[in-house]
Amino acid sequence: MNVKKDLGMGNQGTGIKGVLFDKDGTLFDFDATWGVWAARFLTQEAGGDPELAQRLGDAVGYDMAQTRFRRSSVVVAGTPREIAEQLLPQLPSQPISELMDRMNTMAQQVPQVEVVPLHEFVLDLKARGLKIGVATNDAEAPARTHLERAGVEAHFDFVAGSDSGYGGKPSAGQLIAFCDAVGLAPEDCAMVGDSLHDLSAGQAAGMFRIGVLTGTATEQDLGPHCDLLLSSIGALGAWLDA
Repeated sequence: MNVKKDLGMGNQGTGIKGVLFDKDGTLFDFDATWGVWAARFLTQEAGGDPELAQRLGDAVGYDMAQTRFRRSSVVVAGTPREIAEQLLPQLPSQPISELMDRMNTMAQQVPQVEVVPLHEFVLDLKARGLKIGVATNDAEAPARTHLERAGVEAHFDFVAGSDSGYGGKPSAGQLIAFCDAVGLAPEDCAMVGDSLHDLSAGQAAGMFRIGVLTGTATEQDLGPHCDLLLSSIGALGAWLDA
């Protein structure tokens, strides 16, 4: 599947010089990666109590039986703090800082399932002369760990998490920081993501918005809010060549 909205322009008309990617659901398959993390983390926090684990799952929009997130889950686009705030009512004795520390520690240990072979994908983008970055609502340390394990962290010109000092999406802080870091104007850059948070941030920053369908959102969810809709980042190179 390769869904594209009619832009009335070819590659020469795009003027794209920089591409900023969301991480989870964009570079890495969302359910294949974070479904595993959620089952382990919620079971650990529940102390092995299946009923408490399910209540924790319900609090963050996760089905323990199906090991899948609901489309409305806070985990899809939320920051670690936002996720922890949803869990705390079921864990009243837990300080939020300690809960977030455990979340981030386990997040760094989760095997990431790449949407496409990322090393080849990233090298192709760099060969085209593009500046590339990652803007995620995950914390920066786990994000860098995930990119490093994929063998691509060093190739990115910019990596920011929700705790990097620029805020989180849907605000435009991370996106503007990317532009400043690589010396490009927002209108020369594209934001690529799988959620409305990503696309809203792209709109707020004045970037070209590219939606991908490798998260939990559908074509109907993303289509009205993006300039281009692709099945995955794997279709990006063909669009640039079109």
